Amino acid sequence: MGTHSVARRPCGIREAWASVLGKKIAAAVSGAMLLAYLLLHMLGNLTALAGAGAAGARHGADDGARIDGYAEWLRTFGEPLLPREAVLWGVRAVLLLALVVHVTAVVQLARRNRAARPRGHGAKRIGRSWAARSMIVTGPLLLLFIVFHVLQFTTLTIDVTPLAHGAVYANLHDAFAKWYFLVLYLTALGLVGFHLRHGIWSLLQTLGLDSRTRNRMLRRGATGVTLLIVVGFALIPVLFFTGGLPDPQPAAPHGAHGAEVSR
Repeated sequence: MGTHSVARRPCGIREAWASVLGKKIAAAVSGAMLLAYLLLHMLGNLTALAGAGAAGARHGADDGARIDGYAEWLRTFGEPLLPREAVLWGVRAVLLLALVVHVTAVVQLARRNRAARPRGHGAKRIGRSWAARSMIVTGPLLLLFIVFHVLQFTTLTIDVTPLAHGAVYANLHDAFAKWYFLVLYLTALGLVGFHLRHGIWSLLQTLGLDSRTRNRMLRRGATGVTLLIVVGFALIPVLFFTGGLPDPQPAAPHGAHGAEVSR
């Protein structure tokens, strides 16, 4: 009996993206990239704990606020081989791409799930946490917050306080002296916590790391990482508002470099 061999075409990116599994993997990988950025961004923010630095110091100088120096280092990383801010803009481009892929994959998966349900039948909620059910709500709210956050601390477009290029420590101090900015950021961090806790767990499931013997440990790990990020980000605003961090020192009258933390 003769056999017929069928040549299998390698699965390309387009074919992978069209599948449910491909979208889940894309959401997981892009989510992991965003999670890594959140951890690094939190560590950068915590340099504000070093205080305001010496009086009259230039922004980014050794005796100035450490977070100002950290921000300047981000902008000059790669010099002189690369132009100023080249690496920083490259990282921003990768993060933006990861964000677009993540949001697109999650939205399309949600639409597929709704389309697969019989008309008139709601989604089953048995065993699903509130955080899981609210992902489609917390996601858009976090997107709006990210836009606001960038406009406030990166482009300095929202300058209610007001804000100044190069004075990262002073910008944070002045912004979080206002109770409404503190409330806004703590509320956003609450949304981050709900979204991140379920997102990390979904990431582990998509990558096939879950099992009966490991699930409790993985869930605790997801909760621990989420708490670390939320508390780490909340610490600086709360300390500025309560006076736990010193007031900014007067800036030098000349020679200040424009440098703010990329957010």
